[in-house]
Amino acid sequence: MSNQRRHRILMVSDFYYPNFGGVENHIYYLSQCLLTLGHKVVVMTHAYGNRSGVRHVTGGLKVYYVPWVPFIMQNTFPTLYGTLPIIRTILVREKISLVHGHQAFSTLCNEALMHARTMGYKVVFTDHSLYGFADVGSIHMNKVLQFTLADVSQAICVSHTSKENTVLRSGLPPEKVFVIPNAVDTAMFKPAAERLSSDEIIIVVISRLVYRKGADLLVEVIPGVCRLFPNVRFIIGGDGPKRVRLEEMREKHSLQDRVDMLGAVPHAKVQSVLISGHIFLNSSLTEAFCIAILEAASCGLLTVSTRVGGVPEVLPDDMIVLAEPDPDDMVQAIAKAIQILPQIDPQNMHLRMKKLYSWHDVAKRTEIVYDRALKCSDQNLLERLSRYLTCGSWAGKLFCLVMIIDYLLWHLLQLWKFNQPDAHIEEVPDITYGQQEERPSNFD
Repeated sequence: MSNQRRHRILMVSDFYYPNFGGVENHIYYLSQCLLTLGHKVVVMTHAYGNRSGVRHVTGGLKVYYVPWVPFIMQNTFPTLYGTLPIIRTILVREKISLVHGHQAFSTLCNEALMHARTMGYKVVFTDHSLYGFADVGSIHMNKVLQFTLADVSQAICVSHTSKENTVLRSGLPPEKVFVIPNAVDTAMFKPAAERLSSDEIIIVVISRLVYRKGADLLVEVIPGVCRLFPNVRFIIGGDGPKRVRLEEMREKHSLQDRVDMLGAVPHAKVQSVLISGHIFLNSSLTEAFCIAILEAASCGLLTVSTRVGGVPEVLPDDMIVLAEPDPDDMVQAIAKAIQILPQIDPQNMHLRMKKLYSWHDVAKRTEIVYDRALKCSDQNLLERLSRYLTCGSWAGKLFCLVMIIDYLLWHLLQLWKFNQPDAHIEEVPDITYGQQEERPSNFD
């Protein structure tokens, strides 16, 4: 079977299970579909609590939980060169041919792509978020992205808006950036067997309760909707620092019986929460794509969302009502959604979503990007350094110095008597899970 492997891919990100989110789901579903296409896929992330070492999940997907602990927002502490030895070992042991990093602010992703290019591997980067250009955090993050993408083989964005944002932030040539959207597991997200009664309209919110996801907007929208529509009730799933504000709002307006706060909802139970409602409300202030909208539509819910980022690209106009990120406009959008709700057929919406979005389609399109990346010509260190020099008068020189040191450290590891040259690192055999073999349980 090893000779039949088309590509050997290492997925790298700080964001993976047991943490749940759009990036985590994207990596998992994409990896599973690539495995079915005959590729070998290995995931590398940091340790989560006691989850450390090597694990196997569904379909034979191998996950390296390297012994780095999260520093802030699930990201590991930046070391620049500290991850080089373990990344080198994984690349050689697993006979990797291509490294695929996910998420711009993932420390592990940025460092892995840097080391992989130093070692001569082709790399692909997927950006899942949008960033601004004015605040201090975005300015620094954009410079890091410019450094990371200066030498990537190909890049992927999840929406056309995200592509424009990434090209502007990184200076990457647009012809090297491909748009491949997210998808949804329609086998998991199905509508309720029976249509819900319209006597009481239930609006579902499932989101991290943080500023970026528009939790402050919800605080103003919910009381306005409840005043206009006595038969509307809200179900809010999710947790975060803004949960206190929502609870204070509920107390202030005496909405305890009309706003249910579920707290954090495990991903396995998201579908059961969604099918209990009629409308899905997304109040994000910035969003490159938003998988949650796909999950809601696949469950037959009409979506009301802020018109931000790549959200207008996600669903057809008859499946979503868009509004500006303004409380009054959001209330009007919800009123419009309630009026057209009788026209919505959840089962028909689910069938349409099956045709529109498929992880297998995402995997096949990603496969084309891999093929293009592997056909890119090899470049020596001097040719690669010329790319970094274009990143700025002082930043370019600094980036060149960082890469030269990385190159020297890589060769030092080859010679160091306490380490092993590449030829002496034991390569692991490929494991094929046949139909009669017992497969590992999901996420264990």
